[in-house]
Amino acid sequence: MMRDGRPTILLIGGGHAHCSALDAWARRGTPDARIILLSPDRHTRYSGMIPGTLAGRYEPDAGLIDLDPIAQRVGAVFIRDRCIAIDPRARRAFTASGESIAFDYASIDTGGAGYAARVMGEDPRLVDVRPIASFLSLQAERERAAEKPPRHIAVIGGGAGGIELTFALRQRYAEASTKLTLVAGHAGVLSGFSASVRRLARKELARQGIALVEEDARLEHSALLAGPHRLEPVDMIVAALAAAVPDWLRDTGLELDADGFIAVDRYQRSLSHPFILAAGDVAARQDRAVPHAGVHAVHAGPVLAANLRNMAEGREPEESYRPRPASLFLLSTGQDEAIASYGPLAAQGRWAARLKHWIDTRWIARFRKSAFSV
Repeated sequence: MMRDGRPTILLIGGGHAHCSALDAWARRGTPDARIILLSPDRHTRYSGMIPGTLAGRYEPDAGLIDLDPIAQRVGAVFIRDRCIAIDPRARRAFTASGESIAFDYASIDTGGAGYAARVMGEDPRLVDVRPIASFLSLQAERERAAEKPPRHIAVIGGGAGGIELTFALRQRYAEASTKLTLVAGHAGVLSGFSASVRRLARKELARQGIALVEEDARLEHSALLAGPHRLEPVDMIVAALAAAVPDWLRDTGLELDADGFIAVDRYQRSLSHPFILAAGDVAARQDRAVPHAGVHAVHAGPVLAANLRNMAEGREPEESYRPRPASLFLLSTGQDEAIASYGPLAAQGRWAARLKHWIDTRWIARFRKSAFSV
């Protein structure tokens, strides 16, 4: 596997963590290794800007990161293909086109897979937000195929993603009198957030005329139900549920946790195969609880970069991502405001929307700058 005495590092997937890892290498130096980036798409879509794009506040390509020039910047070989299997014993990855890629060290950040149909059942109206890369294009295709705007959209999922997408859809169809219903599940709106944030979210939903149902959604005989409520007629069902892992990971022999995610230690190493690292939606830290959120994937990227460098150069990994006791979340309301959440604190206003815009566009600009520097 070593070529010219150098080990091979294979990055599988172009998720947020790998984008941050490539950026860290571009800024602080590339490991003395042959680096390969394997991703089915040339562009990665930044999840933080999806609600704003859906609401029409950003152009469709505003949140895209071009992986090819960033890979070039660090001397990586970019292979545009999909990973369909890994043989850890042989240290090989296999692609949809039939290629076999040997590696000494690998990192997995493919992003989460959708499983709405598996949970709720098949329905032609169902639009899964995962994989994130294809959500906006799929939603746009449905719009073009429809003769008129939807009369009623139901969003399934009461987490931050579901809330933001609901507000964005309200803005998108503001002139069409489209009815919006958020089906938040038994856990309710923004479970895990403070009571003050949840109150602000409920108040904003009511202000925008969005119906809230705090029951679990299900499909029965082609009808959308939530608890005892029948929500029909519904023209579009947007599923903003938690991430699932790609099916092929179950056959790798990597140790998975009870929910099927790759079990990793504080250094993001697989518990069963320490020469394989993982981060983002496909991984689960076993030493501490780290939620699957874009902010945590972004911060895990420099950790991957540092630990892969150490491993490739014969040293033990040293870096670990330690989430702060509280993280800042900025939830766009779709109407020039955002709800800010930091631990037990919550506030809402235009200033929060401006802060969110600054943070999101600054992060994207880092990669555009890297691309122009090639």
